[in-house]
Amino acid sequence: MINLSRDIQSLSTFKRNTNELIAQMKESGNPLILTVNGKAELVVQDAMSYQKLLDTITHLETIIGIKKGLDDMAKNDTQCLNQFMEGADQLK
Repeated sequence: MINLSRDIQSLSTFKRNTNELIAQMKESGNPLILTVNGKAELVVQDAMSYQKLLDTITHLETIIGIKKGLDDMAKNDTQCLNQFMEGADQLK
């Protein structure tokens, strides 16, 4: 969970305290929101946390695909492999 008092910093503060803020991000796992002239402009995140986010998205997309397939089966909205392959060939 983002801590508004800790995880929002100005770009100037980030430039002055880069190593400290990187260590903070690695420890907390939270991204850092950087502001320019008081407005949020950038989000910086450590590589491990970013990879975890990408992995979570991939996992959720897989779950959504499985759910759609199960819903299609429940509605009998399916086709045999030959029909699928013919349709795929037409897309080429």
